[in-house]
Amino acid sequence: MTTIITYGTFDLFHLGHVRLLHRLSNLGDRLIVAISTDEFNAIKGKKCIMPFEHRMEIVEACRYVDKVIPERNWEQKREDVVREGADIFAIGDDWEGKFDFLTDLCEVIYLPRTDHVSTTQLRETVLDIYADKSGK
Repeated sequence: MTTIITYGTFDLFHLGHVRLLHRLSNLGDRLIVAISTDEFNAIKGKKCIMPFEHRMEIVEACRYVDKVIPERNWEQKREDVVREGADIFAIGDDWEGKFDFLTDLCEVIYLPRTDHVSTTQLRETVLDIYADKSGK
């Protein structure tokens, strides 16, 4: 059995997230997704629209995902890979090279992002629509 582990915030769950999780699940038999907690996102300087509990429930509902765990800090990745018996650590290619330090534990794969869709872009579109409707 091949186990894949990935990490992310998964705010404003969208098509890019679905496609990433689908591609990740096709790499093996079991997909574990670590979702950044609100407290960890605050440390990273990120503010989410959706609270951690909602993001976790949405990702848990995705048919490609077998298990969801919280991501509380940068340092936990090595421990998670060992505890979960991950064979592959995979993440979007916007993180290219950042997790190569895990190659002594598992294979590290960087997958291309889905073109023309991102949480940042979605957030900006919503704000633009709101600004247009409010006359700002």
